This record gives sequence, structure tokens and C-alpha cells, in this order.
Amino acid sequence: MKRRILLVDDELAILLTLKAVLELHGFDVETAASAREAKSKIRAHPYHMVITDMRMENERAGIEVVRAAREAEYDPAVAMLTAFPLPGEEWENAGADQMLVKPMNTNDLLLQIEALLVTHEDKKHKAKQGAQPDYIATSTDRKSHSARRKAAASS
Repeated sequence: MKRRILLVDDELAILLTLKAVLELHGFDVETAASAREAKSKIRAHPYHMVITDMRMENERAGIEVVRAAREAEYDPAVAMLTAFPLPGEEWENAGADQMLVKPMNTNDLLLQIEALLVTHEDKKHKAKQGAQPDYIATSTDRKSHSARRKAAASS
């Protein structure tokens, strides 16, 4: 099964180049050219990973995409792609798992994506093993779980 990636960037040249590189390396890639389009796709389809540019239609557009991905039930890995890296751990506080700085060597990019996918899936698997409830979760339980997951991600 191909791993699905949502690639979000408002620069068409970067979007198409990265899409081609990732597809050549066996990924199923969908693209979005804005935060609005990305949020819609995140709600409509599951992805293994979301890679978003930080600055698109506004300074916070990438953070909006990260937050939408974090709210998705399927819990994708999330990376922010930028030429203007955030200082310190601010990108982690935004909810991203990793910061990818462009321009980047293709091999380095692929290695970082593979590593992030593996570590993220391991975390999800361990979380599932440790939290197997003996009851059917209610919507209140799910909201509570989502709030705990967000709190854990920000700490």
C-alpha cells in the first residue's frame, strides 16, 4: 500500500517538483495550493503525512494546516516546510512533528520523511497498545482524548 501524503504550498513550481520527486519514490501525493484547500482535503481524506509550507496566503496559514491535521482522527505525521524557519521550538508548539527547511537536498528530504513516518507510526502503535479501552468511546471521551493529545503535543 502506498503511503499518502498531502503536500501544501502556494508556489506551484515547488508543489509540482516535490510531488514528482515523492511520487517517483513510491508515495501517493495529493496537493493543495492554500490552507483553505488543505483543510478541506484533510477533513475529506486520510493521509499518512501532511507537509505544509509555513507562509502562504498569510503568515499563519501553515499553522492553520498543522492544527487541522492535528484535529484529524487519523492522526497524520505533520511537517512544516519553509525557507523561513521558526526560532527555537515554536514550530513544535504549533503542533508540527518536524521542520523541513527549503531548499533541501532531495535525498535528505526523503530520509527525513521516511524517518518521520516510521517514528510517527511507532508512536501511534504504542499509544494504541497502551490505551485499549474496554468500552465504546462516546463523543465526550473522544473530545477529552483530543484535548489530552493536544496538551501532550504542546508539552
